Amino acid sequence: MSPAAKAASVDVRGLSVHAVRADGSSKAIVEDISFSLPPGEVLALIGESGSGKTTIALAMMGFSRFGGTISAEEIRVGDMRIDQMDEHALTGVRGHRIAYIAQSAAAAFNPSRPIMAQVIEPLLVHGQCSRKAAEAKAITLFRALALPEPETIGSRYPHQVSGGQLQRLMAAMALISDPELVILDEPTTALDVTTQVEVLRTFKSVIAQSGATAIYVSHDLAVVAQVADRIVVLKDGRMCEDGRAGQILEAPANGYTRALLSAARPAARPASQTAAENVLTVSGIHAGYGRVTDGVPAIPVLTNIDFTLKRGATLGVIGESGSGKSTLARVIAGLLPAARGEVRLEGERIAPRMEDRSREQLRRIQLVFQNADTALNPAQTVGQILARPLAFYHGIKGAQAHARVAELLDMIRLPASIMDRRSNELSGGQKQRVNLARAFAAQPDVLLCDEVTSALDTVVGAAILDLIDELRRELGITTVFISHDITTVRAFCDQMLVLYAGTPVELSTRETFAGAVRHPYTRLLVDSVPEMDPEWLAQRAAAERPALAVSPSSGPRSQPLCRFLARCPVAVAGTCDVLPPPVQETAGQRLMCHHTTAQLAAPAPLSEPVAP
Repeated sequence: MSPAAKAASVDVRGLSVHAVRADGSSKAIVEDISFSLPPGEVLALIGESGSGKTTIALAMMGFSRFGGTISAEEIRVGDMRIDQMDEHALTGVRGHRIAYIAQSAAAAFNPSRPIMAQVIEPLLVHGQCSRKAAEAKAITLFRALALPEPETIGSRYPHQVSGGQLQRLMAAMALISDPELVILDEPTTALDVTTQVEVLRTFKSVIAQSGATAIYVSHDLAVVAQVADRIVVLKDGRMCEDGRAGQILEAPANGYTRALLSAARPAARPASQTAAENVLTVSGIHAGYGRVTDGVPAIPVLTNIDFTLKRGATLGVIGESGSGKSTLARVIAGLLPAARGEVRLEGERIAPRMEDRSREQLRRIQLVFQNADTALNPAQTVGQILARPLAFYHGIKGAQAHARVAELLDMIRLPASIMDRRSNELSGGQKQRVNLARAFAAQPDVLLCDEVTSALDTVVGAAILDLIDELRRELGITTVFISHDITTVRAFCDQMLVLYAGTPVELSTRETFAGAVRHPYTRLLVDSVPEMDPEWLAQRAAAERPALAVSPSSGPRSQPLCRFLARCPVAVAGTCDVLPPPVQETAGQRLMCHHTTAQLAAPAPLSEPVAP
């Protein structure tokens, strides 16, 4: 891969972006922003949601959302004065000399067109080369980004590749024109930890090879530590701190920066005070999609899920994207009927399908969806949204409902005045609080939280977690917390259930999970959580052990082998590829693995088969 012809320096002085209100007045979104970036370096913009990170990044291309107006003493990228260019000139810059990698690759790609046609489009639009040369360049980029089958992946459609692969393909689309400046807007936020490491490594390598200057927008400080040379800290559209990455991460001068760093390292909550009775019991759950034949769905997702939770307990469910975490929540809530197995509430078996459950059973299990934007009706006010479950489950209407809505808003730390606003007028954190309040309005016994903080910045996410933790303790609610954020789960939950490809490989208490004994897949997840150390990514690459290339042996088998076999660095030929993994149970832990707990505590490739 050839480096860019020229890496651009970036100089910004006095940048402000104002949004025009309906009455003609204006409001500053960002104000008086100034920074400089030498050629070939990476600048990270960090801060809470609404701090102006993306607004500043887009202004580097002369673009502002929501009809905003950009003003500045100077916005210089290389030899270009962005602040002095008209729209026609900027069109020739965007996607050519300045490239943008968005947060959601799924939203950025056209689902009706092959990937190759979209990746090479910037070269063709700007007339940089022929289609044949563009496709050859794209394949070279696919190899550099460690994409599978680089010669043919371009013929697929966006839905035919994984989220991590699509994110790297979007990077290929941005880098293919050899831009002088690359803007990366939260490119790994929605990825699970193992995919995030993979994408981070390839982004860092390819940007370094291309020689481009980069601006990286993020609220994840551990990720920023891996990629940034400089950091600008933002709050409410203004700069709090600006400096070298090492200085800001190790010895921040500003109190707000210190608060961000503190929120990135959540402290463990005290253990839950649980009651004696079992509230939620999940036994032998198999589930998936399509026609069910003899208890097996056409597209199986979950296999043999078992756990029991007492009143007030919290279970964290972790695993990579596609491991079945959200499917498990849908099964418990009745949105997806299980093909086999059962769910019990305080010993009473409840129907697999939501429509067959009583209103009381529906009330007792509430699901808080990941994306509050799609979970809340934008045509309704907050008051109307919260009043519906009050009427449906409790028959509360009129003045009594109005008073109860005010109580719910106070419970989630929002003012009563917000009940007259619609959800699209709220911030991301406010929407998620309303999403929670709607679930609490039913007064549930079980709360299912599906990635409720994944779209939120560190500070707002920590506040939402504190709120959930406080309310579940006060109300004695049993909670299933689904996340790919292992740091949060460890701090928040009493037990951890680890899923791999829909199979439970480990169930541990918090204390046991913090110890040395872990399933090889759990160890991979834990080791993939970025640390606030600029050398972490390189050190992790040096410490990685490849899988031992053990594949399933031929021959009939009554039970499936370990799903993690093909990726396991400690798989044992003659055992793991022949026999299904046994279940090992000790105090506080249940594992599915052939290795003994002593071997799992200090994993290393084994030369001798483990006795079945």
